[in-house]
Amino acid sequence: MHTATRLALAAAALATAGAASAQASPDLRAAAYLASNCANCHGTNGRSLGAMPGLAGIPQERFVTLMRDFRDGKRQATIMHQLAKGYSDEQIALLAEFFARQPAK
Repeated sequence: MHTATRLALAAAALATAGAASAQASPDLRAAAYLASNCANCHGTNGRSLGAMPGLAGIPQERFVTLMRDFRDGKRQATIMHQLAKGYSDEQIALLAEFFARQPAK
């Protein structure tokens, strides 16, 4: 993927994620970009409309444990155990911080 495309996707993810500043840190941009993938099922910024569990406000440690359990096959689900395999420990940590910072409502 070209740098310009990555930057455009990151900017779109920041807008969707409600970033507080256009000068967000690289980690925040990366976390918002990753979190945009979660929005399809868990809602924008992790605020679910009810069909799936919300992720907004979930404690970081809980999120990390759940994602690693899905990824490592310790926790089964319809699709999360497959999706979680695509995330590194660093990406899971970024997502955990991002969702922990989001207000649940």
